[in-house]
Amino acid sequence: MSTPNLTATQAAPPPTNAAHTRDNRGVLADLEKRTLIWIAHRLPGWMHSDHLSALGLLGMVGVGAAFAAGGTYKWALPLVVIALAVNWFGDSLDGTLARVRNHQRPRYGYYVDHALDIIGTVFMFGGMAVGGVMTPVVAMALLAVYYAVMAEVFLATKARGVFRMSFMGFGPTELRVVLSVGALALLRDPSVTIAGVGPFQLFDVGGVVAIGGLAVAFLVSAISNGRALYAEEPLPGRTAPSAKVDQETALRVA
Repeated sequence: MSTPNLTATQAAPPPTNAAHTRDNRGVLADLEKRTLIWIAHRLPGWMHSDHLSALGLLGMVGVGAAFAAGGTYKWALPLVVIALAVNWFGDSLDGTLARVRNHQRPRYGYYVDHALDIIGTVFMFGGMAVGGVMTPVVAMALLAVYYAVMAEVFLATKARGVFRMSFMGFGPTELRVVLSVGALALLRDPSVTIAGVGPFQLFDVGGVVAIGGLAVAFLVSAISNGRALYAEEPLPGRTAPSAKVDQETALRVA
């Protein structure tokens, strides 16, 4: 599960030795990085990144299945936490293992990892809708806006050379934690009352909040990246600020 960050900054041109650079500013990012490197050094030699990518997808399929069953059988909801842990292990560790062993395949890894994320997300939200944990309309709307955010991140990665993985301190791992807490909260009460109004389904409320947050994040990122690219590639007859400064400096030196 890949979570997109949508905070745009003035990025340097893409490095020549990689397809893009990664930027993860999630709250747990530093701890997670150290943990993944520690695990990667201890994995058996026969295991490689493709195995882990497949395991990550299997975990996400398990998340969807557990949510689908959880609407009827409460005992299935803790399985969501286990499946999310499996997804984290595979999805987060595949790239780390490749870097630790110096077996990087930047384009292949980027493509396969995110293609599997797209498939896995369908299973997750589909499972929520099938199980009645989230109403189908909210689940479809959340899936649509999530895909819009993913598309914006992929476009920004290509155009600006930076793949941003977090937004306001939330990255894929932080979102897995939130989903785990939410799944366990369903064991106690699947509904919630807001200011005396309700009850509403807990995951519907969370879904609506997520839709609003992702929509805002999409707009902020799209505008910020668009403005940055416009400044980096001015219209004919106009000079980019950095180029203008360089020309003025050259004239003074001459």
